[in-house]
Amino acid sequence: MESGLKNKKVYETVIDQIKGMIISGELRKGDRLPPERDLVDTLHVSRTSIREALRALQIIGLVECRQGGGNFIRESFEDNLIEPLSLVFVLQNSRNLELLELRKSIEVQMAALAAGKIGDTELNELEGIIRRMKEDPTEAESVRLDADFHYLIARSSGNRLMESILRAVSSLMDTFIKETREELLVNPDNNETLVETHEDIAVALRARDPLKAANAMERHLDFVARNIRR
Repeated sequence: MESGLKNKKVYETVIDQIKGMIISGELRKGDRLPPERDLVDTLHVSRTSIREALRALQIIGLVECRQGGGNFIRESFEDNLIEPLSLVFVLQNSRNLELLELRKSIEVQMAALAAGKIGDTELNELEGIIRRMKEDPTEAESVRLDADFHYLIARSSGNRLMESILRAVSSLMDTFIKETREELLVNPDNNETLVETHEDIAVALRARDPLKAANAMERHLDFVARNIRR
């Protein structure tokens, strides 16, 4: 194989073959990759090329090496997306409003999906979060409650891909929520409205009404957008 490759490095071809094994279902999340010697025999390449491919797959976060245990397909990938996304946010001189627009494009649809799938346990959790929001929590507690509310809806949507994308911006989102609340609460009346818009979302979800849930989420995020600096 190696002598016939001209335009593509051997290890890149190995990466493509391992990706193909994932796409075909031969390898799944958490699976252990075959030992290097088996990959050499199966893919007909040198051990050096196998090691180069595995190092590249570890760098991009697809594969993890466990000490004494071999190489495995990762179970979770959200953390691997956070750092490059954060760098893009900074390098592009992105604004909080742009992050809000990204959240809106994802969360409005997730609210609609959650309305058709959310269970009573999750609804009770959402309503418990809102009760704690009304109990004059500290700023740090408010930020955590806000994040918990949105992540619970994301999980309840049942769309793991959309949830993964939202969680991939979690470090940006956490910072964004804190900064946004600081700006919102310059006007004390905003805190009451902020809780009310969360409550509207929960009521729509309790009614299992996708359209009302989507509209309530959109109104909530539009309210936030109107009250932050551009």
